[in-house]
Parts: sequence; C-alpha cells; structure tokens
Amino acid sequence: MKKYGKFAALIAVVIAALVWLASTGVSETKTYYKTIAEVGQMGDRAFSERLRVAGDVEGGSIKHAQGQVLFTLTQDKTQLKVAYTGSDPLPDTFRDGAQALADGHMGHDGVFHASKIQAKCASKYEAKPGQLRGAPAPPINKTT
Repeated sequence: MKKYGKFAALIAVVIAALVWLASTGVSETKTYYKTIAEVGQMGDRAFSERLRVAGDVEGGSIKHAQGQVLFTLTQDKTQLKVAYTGSDPLPDTFRDGAQALADGHMGHDGVFHASKIQAKCASKYEAKPGQLRGAPAPPINKTT
C-alpha cells in the first residue's frame, strides 16, 4: 500500500506542475489587439504591457535603417510610429496600404517597438466590383 501512496503523490505533483505550466503559458500569450486610439488612452499601462496594435501601413512610410524597419500605422487619422526589430522576415503582404498587426511594447519615446508583424494586403481580399463581400459567386449559366 505504501508504494501506491508514493506513486499517487508523484502523479499529483506531475499533474500540478503541468497545470501550472499551462496556466502561466496561456496568460503570457493571451493578448488582444488594440486600436491606435486605445493605446493612446491606456496611459502608463501602455509602457508595461505587451500589446498588439492594428492599423493600416501609411503609404511611403516604410524605411529600412540600422537593422530595423520603421513605418507608420494609421487608423481614423490617428498615427503610430513603429520600429520592427524582430528576427523573422517581414510578410510578403507587408507594403503600403496593407492592414498590419504589430506585436511588442510601447516605448517611452512614443515609438511602438514591435518584435512580430502580421500583414494582409487589403486589395487581395476585397470583393469584386458589384459583389458583396462574403456573398457567394453568381451561378454559372450552362447552355444545354
């Protein structure tokens, strides 16, 4: 009976460790994206939290300098300067006018320091003229 008690205690410790690792991992990676305006309203909290900020890449703002990529995100006439220093290459869809999601921290210098960038080309996902977004394609007429 003593063997089973030690085995049960060991199993309980392993399960507790797994639960702790899972809960801390989820809380560290759980980040909802914020708009540029919401980041501005966060005050000092913006400097201490990991953030994901969404916006459109301003045309002509992408600059490569000293191992980083500098660009400006815009949303509803609000702008945010971003400095990307991540090790991953930028997505192929990252260009002027693309919708982008920057993941990182807000700096006290007013620049958002991103370590990850996600982007999609807005024009690539737009509906064809005269077709509603998300609507099914019109049927093809077959001649019999």
